[in-house]
Amino acid sequence: MPSNLADKGKQLAKKGVLAQCMSSLVLLVVVLFVKPEHAVAVICGALTFIIPNSFFAYWTFRYAGATKNRIVAQSFSQGLKIKLVLTTVFFAIAFSQLNAAPFPLFGAYVIAMLSQWFAMVLLSRRS
Repeated sequence: MPSNLADKGKQLAKKGVLAQCMSSLVLLVVVLFVKPEHAVAVICGALTFIIPNSFFAYWTFRYAGATKNRIVAQSFSQGLKIKLVLTTVFFAIAFSQLNAAPFPLFGAYVIAMLSQWFAMVLLSRRS
């Protein structure tokens, strides 16, 4: 029996974050060759999803076990709220301070999100 019930979820979350980073890096390389002026927007869009989602994964898998079910549910709820706030802050910074182009920014955000979904589907089929 595993020493921590959340270990499997933690490993899956780490692989999901790695998939997000890899797909975002590939997208950035493509954008650098096609339209280098959108590179900052692509980086901002990818980080706007990756950082809050990584924080959410960390926050959610801090606790595990039936005896801590109230704390697990509370951590999940708090993690979602913090993820929403962080995402909003990153979008606000990208648009107000960096004047990022909306299409590349949202495109990179969506690609990072989709890569995480596809990674979770593929990885959950393997286990």
